[in-house]
Amino acid sequence: MVTGATSGIGRATALALADCGMALGLVGRDSRRLADVTMEARTSSPRVEAYQGDLSQDEDIRRIVMSVQKDFAGVDVLVHSAGLFHMGSVGQSPIEELDELYRVNVRAPYALSQALLPMLSAKNGQIVFVNSSAGISSRAGVAAYAATKHALRAIADALRAEVNPDAVRVISIYPGRTATPQQKIIHEKEGKAYHPECLLQPEDVARALVDSLMMPRTAEVTDISIRPMRKT
Repeated sequence: MVTGATSGIGRATALALADCGMALGLVGRDSRRLADVTMEARTSSPRVEAYQGDLSQDEDIRRIVMSVQKDFAGVDVLVHSAGLFHMGSVGQSPIEELDELYRVNVRAPYALSQALLPMLSAKNGQIVFVNSSAGISSRAGVAAYAATKHALRAIADALRAEVNPDAVRVISIYPGRTATPQQKIIHEKEGKAYHPECLLQPEDVARALVDSLMMPRTAEVTDISIRPMRKT
């Protein structure tokens, strides 16, 4: 199961897992883009189910979970790639933006992990939190966003300690700037020229993620920091 599957790292991860022959449940907010990635994944995956919904809404999360429980006998891998970004100083950012970031970046992955944990535990599954370099260190102008990513790191670390005895692995991945539609918007807000060829590619992050999932069960990759090779 991959959230945020319609764009960027989530889309690249969904297609990479499809290439590995995995059956997929793909979650996205945009129905058209969800249909597009579902169709592409079906060229290599034995089965792909699409779940359209807004992860900031509890009723959508509940509906998605119920559908997954009905459609699949178990969940081997849960990838949390859906995320929201807002930029602004502590002094001027609307508090509503912090609330919105919290619901999508923190509450939704917490709720999905909690709801699907029985299915994951039964399969000795794996949970991946696609975090951000902001989850390791913050900077001016991104306090609210970085706070949610620090919270996501805390959830992953605590969850790992709780579920490792059940042979469930938990991975956090911290990409630097990646050539995604969201990153283009960030560059525009920062007043910087956007050169995607100088950044990480979504496929780079997806490869590191998939490689960590394929590690022998005698090992667990806990944290992956990945940065663009070219420093701008």
